[in-house]
Amino acid sequence: MSSESSERQPTYCLTRNNYNDAKCQDVIKALYECCDAFYQKNGEEATSPSCPKPNLLRLKMKQMNQGQ
Repeated sequence: MSSESSERQPTYCLTRNNYNDAKCQDVIKALYECCDAFYQKNGEEATSPSCPKPNLLRLKMKQMNQGQ
């Protein structure tokens, strides 16, 4: 994994920034968008260790959009 791609990983970003998620919003948003596409493709019963459950994902995405 290149350093550029690892910098786009949520855990890497959070660890590097002392778990201050405000400094990782772009990475977290990209993850949530990916998770949203995953659920749209595979249905809400699908599971992924990287994605929050669909109802929590929708809430988090709504909160992020309101915070902009």
